[in-house]
Amino acid sequence: MNFASVRIITDDVDRLVEFYEKVMGVSAERPAPVFAELVMPSCTLAIGHSQTAQLFGAGSVAGANNRTVIIEFRVDDVEAEYVRLKPIVDNWVQEPTTMPWGNRSMLFRDPDGNLLNLFEPVTEDAIKRFRGRH
Repeated sequence: MNFASVRIITDDVDRLVEFYEKVMGVSAERPAPVFAELVMPSCTLAIGHSQTAQLFGAGSVAGANNRTVIIEFRVDDVEAEYVRLKPIVDNWVQEPTTMPWGNRSMLFRDPDGNLLNLFEPVTEDAIKRFRGRH
């Protein structure tokens, strides 16, 4: 089994695509106006319009209602990412902070309120834990 992607459902695909293109530094592939994929070597973030939710069954998903999932990206320099993203992020949850498990993390919300964590392993144990992962 291979982990394929995480998909966010939204009422405004264009707005989220533009936001994530800036955050991730990649251009989205748009196979349909109601769907986009931001493909990186380690993961794919898919964004689908709420109109597509009916394809999964009535009431199965609802856009802009997430408060349980954190979308996480490992970065080389969390402080540099903080400076780069400060002008485009409107909702900061946590400025760069070293967590008890050894990652330096910053958390913010996308325009739909989904929580993102950009982190950098900084302690010896955290660096060792991520060695060899993409």
